[in-house]
Amino acid sequence: MVVTGEAKTGTHALVDYGRAKVNLTLRVVGRRVDGYHDLESVVAFADCADRLTLSTGSALSLETTGPTANACGEVTHNLVLKAARLLAERVADLEVGAFALEKMLPVAAGIGGGSADAAAALRLLARLNDLSFDDARLAEVALLTGADVPVCLASRACDMTGVGEGLLPLSLPKLPAVLVNPNVPVATKDVFTALGLRNGELLVGATDVLEAPVWPGEGASIAEWIAALSEVGNDLEAPAKRIQPVIADVLRALGEAQGAQLARMSGSGATCFALFAVAADAQAAARTIAAAHPGWWVHAGELS
Repeated sequence: MVVTGEAKTGTHALVDYGRAKVNLTLRVVGRRVDGYHDLESVVAFADCADRLTLSTGSALSLETTGPTANACGEVTHNLVLKAARLLAERVADLEVGAFALEKMLPVAAGIGGGSADAAAALRLLARLNDLSFDDARLAEVALLTGADVPVCLASRACDMTGVGEGLLPLSLPKLPAVLVNPNVPVATKDVFTALGLRNGELLVGATDVLEAPVWPGEGASIAEWIAALSEVGNDLEAPAKRIQPVIADVLRALGEAQGAQLARMSGSGATCFALFAVAADAQAAARTIAAAHPGWWVHAGELS
């Protein structure tokens, strides 16, 4: 969890960050009879984020700024407000305030930007109202807000299962990585529709993934993790590439980068990532890709 102190002494403003979520693996076990998809995914978090400020003493509101704010859609539908309203239904006399979201992450990008923002809002409201971060109402609201919000609420590496409610913490080393988004939005609903599973249907070949795999334990090296992650892909990658073929171009650019150990799509796309053994190789790859594709969003950093 990434939490800062107050923005300025005496302003009654609290600040938190919605870190980008990266699905290092993503297996679709099947589609339940209620239409939701059961997943198993190793999730890590990047060192790039949206910034959310909560100013107290005001009615609930949200203002968005930043380079990707215009892509967020109507403020009234923002997950920050949805999470706040759901929590207010469960916590009597919940103190709220004015949220200000500085949107830095790509939107509809497969890195959980909106979910991370909602999770940051819940953490801020918990701090403001002296709620424990393990309060059951926070967990309930997180899942009701969106499938990725529970893992973003913890904002730490996890093996995520079910529809997002199963979270097993993982001891992940800091992984040098490059994230690339071609600035093309991909709707999660469209990707799952393209996957084509009927209600109650298991994904073909899914019988061997009904139990979560055993991932490397405490103290495992970057090489051990990359080897383990290489054994499991992202089942949404193929349908996403059919919707947005540019994803294949992004994966090719990442895979051909010097020092890249693994290149894959995150979530439902279009953001893709490459893992590196050496941070300097990741930085060099990011510079090369950004120069070759100036219209793409490129970030080099660490996943943890």
